[in-house]
Amino acid sequence: MMRLQNESRAMVRVILTLAWPTMLEQMSQSAVQYIDTAMVGALGTQATAAVGATSTVGWLVSSTLTAFSVGFLAIISRACGAQDTRTARKAAAQSVLAVLVIGTAATILTTAVSGVIPAWMQVEPHIRPTASRYFLILYLPLLPRTAGIIFGTALRAAGDTRTPMKVGLWVNCINVVLNFLLIYPTRTVVLFGRAVTVPGAGMGVVGAAAASAVAFTWGGVRITWSLWRHPELSPRGESLRPDPAILRPCLRIALPNMFQRFGTSLGYVAFAAMINSLGEVATAAHTIANTVESAFYIPGYGMQTAAATLTGNAYGAGDQKRMKALTAMFLPVEICLMCVTGGALFVSAPSLMGLFSNSEAVKSLGTTVLRMVAVSEPLYGVSIIVEGIMMGVGKTKTPFVYNIIGMWCVRIVGTFICIHLLGLGLVAAWGCMIAHNVLVFVFYLVSFISGRWNPLAERIGEPSR
Repeated sequence: MMRLQNESRAMVRVILTLAWPTMLEQMSQSAVQYIDTAMVGALGTQATAAVGATSTVGWLVSSTLTAFSVGFLAIISRACGAQDTRTARKAAAQSVLAVLVIGTAATILTTAVSGVIPAWMQVEPHIRPTASRYFLILYLPLLPRTAGIIFGTALRAAGDTRTPMKVGLWVNCINVVLNFLLIYPTRTVVLFGRAVTVPGAGMGVVGAAAASAVAFTWGGVRITWSLWRHPELSPRGESLRPDPAILRPCLRIALPNMFQRFGTSLGYVAFAAMINSLGEVATAAHTIANTVESAFYIPGYGMQTAAATLTGNAYGAGDQKRMKALTAMFLPVEICLMCVTGGALFVSAPSLMGLFSNSEAVKSLGTTVLRMVAVSEPLYGVSIIVEGIMMGVGKTKTPFVYNIIGMWCVRIVGTFICIHLLGLGLVAAWGCMIAHNVLVFVFYLVSFISGRWNPLAERIGEPSR
């Protein structure tokens, strides 16, 4: 009994050691999103709406890029679990090729359509020029952003979650400082009883985009340097020619995840477009509530990274016992964390909305939808963890099916009916979003309990639980 307790404690320590740097990185990202939203929000509701109107298209782009990184995560984590440094280095070299090809193509595409995206998103005409400029500037440095996403995932797959964390912290610091200098004009502020002149460019929303663009560029260059110096993953000396032995299994894992992320992100775009049609107050409340809510998912996604990496390591080592022990440990830890964050979101929703808007209508509407979604946080946490376990073992087709059904059959159809047929508003739309999350939770829970996620159990012909 004592030995079992010691093993459990050791496993929890390993999980948290991997998870906390990712959590801290995401906390800093959420803090910067809060600061960005507050800074832009000070310019008025129109500025907030201009920034938020195209944010879901940004999710579409970044989530598609992230999907490719999932393939490398599975390959590299397995290779590290099997202590196969040669394969890990080859996979890292192929990730460089992927960054060059995918990042360049994505940059050309996003900049080409930047002028028409606000119209596609049903943004009100007087906001469209600002929203278009913001999007164009933000996505010009998409090549270094692609490097940050894919190379950061490669390092995490090898168990190095601290380097991406440090780079992310610096990116966020640069972003905040430049926001402060670029968004507002030169002004006088009082510090410690003395008047101080603070320089500023007075660029408004465009300044916020420029600050983010510079910060992302620095982050991409820095994470590339870190990959090149990594003792196990450095692609120096490896060929950058396409390697079918690496790319085929990588694409088999990445493509379903890419279609999942593309399909769900396209759903977010359709969802946001319907909300944008409700007017400035609904758009601003939705944008701010999304920003607030994202911070409370940090424990879930931090644990997901650890789940994917450790499960991939166990799979690569062929260790069925360790695989079962890890997965049994992740869920209760995750549920406890998400119960805490859900409760905190419910209690703090009014004050958090008040940080980003002076409009009573925006604050009231945002508080209502945040308290609705807070109740479903633990259920969403289960979905996040089981999906991470599946990514670690390379099973990405099942999450694709689950998420597409939830997004398009529940959230989008339900929101369309509520807004366009029944004349309801933002509260009904977020109710459809919560129904989507609950359905996906049921799918993942059934899949986890049945053991269909575990390829080692399939290999030896026994159930996983």
